[in-house]
Amino acid sequence: MTIDFTTFDADNHYYEATDAFTRHLDPKMARRAMQWAEVGGRQRLLVGGKINRFIPNPTFDPVARPGALDEYFRGRNPDGKGMAALFGDLEPIRPEYRDRDARLAVMDAQGIDGCFLFPTLGVGMEEALADDPEAAVAAFHAFNRWLDEDWGYHYQERIFAAPMIPLVDVDAAVAEVDEVLDKGARIICIKGGPAHTPSGLASPADTRFDPFWGRVDEAGVTVAIHSGDAGYGRYVEDWEAHGEFRAFSHTPLRIVLSADRPPYETMAALVCQGVFDRFPRVRVASIEAGSEWVLPLVKKLKKVYGQMPMGFASDPVETLREHVWVAPYYEDDLAAVKDAMGVEHLLFGSDWPHAEGPAEPRTFADDLRSQGFTEDEVRIVMSDNGRQLVQPLP
Repeated sequence: MTIDFTTFDADNHYYEATDAFTRHLDPKMARRAMQWAEVGGRQRLLVGGKINRFIPNPTFDPVARPGALDEYFRGRNPDGKGMAALFGDLEPIRPEYRDRDARLAVMDAQGIDGCFLFPTLGVGMEEALADDPEAAVAAFHAFNRWLDEDWGYHYQERIFAAPMIPLVDVDAAVAEVDEVLDKGARIICIKGGPAHTPSGLASPADTRFDPFWGRVDEAGVTVAIHSGDAGYGRYVEDWEAHGEFRAFSHTPLRIVLSADRPPYETMAALVCQGVFDRFPRVRVASIEAGSEWVLPLVKKLKKVYGQMPMGFASDPVETLREHVWVAPYYEDDLAAVKDAMGVEHLLFGSDWPHAEGPAEPRTFADDLRSQGFTEDEVRIVMSDNGRQLVQPLP
């Protein structure tokens, strides 16, 4: 691997401090939101008064080594090892997973000049509070205050942590966006899939959320939709009973049925229900959802546009290509997604330090080269595109 330039990683993660949701939580909301309890000699996270199993060990100590599941996610597990064996030996949590200055030192060693920084636990918590929108608002307000304190929204103009905005109450969402923008947020993160509202599930592109999208449009910041628990287990339950969402606890059928539905359907809604027509400055980045959903969506949009051109203000494929950025998995058909979206809308995202991504983030450049990307295209994906999204539109 030879790269003679610094890169921008659009998908970095921290492991949350144990008080990430509780440090600033209104004590009156503790029983309805997040608490810690000792159960069977282990620290367990309670969400809404119930043990939450989204992350098997939410203290993250010990934790998996970066890249431990690299081969598995490339589709290579010839010995049929179970998940515990694939993870291998866990290790004590490292300072760079929770300390921003330690993280900068590691980024220097990795040749990463800047990154978007996302939750590990946090991407599963909105769905866990689906039945209590008021608790969700309180929990993520507390979470975002913790995030600003421990990481900062634009630390040394290199680490750009993404506050989480639950679309459960539009007025609360706008107020939260205003607060994090006042503190310098460059990217905000929402859950994929329908939003849980007091009146039921609703598309994030529904006009009831226009005050949120209008504020994003005005500020010119990027919206990330990061994978996590999007609630799609409710659909798979029709085929195979499983219960609550647990990271790394899937059956073959669940992976086949649900892996690409959240990004496909969320992006289809944003395009077909006119968010980008009403708010032409909105930019959306699909993070850690791969790119296998892109080609089927492009194909379907082309057909529907031919059938119902009167249903769109403009060509929906061009709308998708103008407003959406995609961080493909390294094992995806990178050349195909480049042809579909354009090289200027592909993002380098390593998922570091998670077990699913590569141990060395910049090896993604080798995957690009192996699929015919030129050196100029490698630089665009590995560096330029992420830097563009971190800058608010004028």
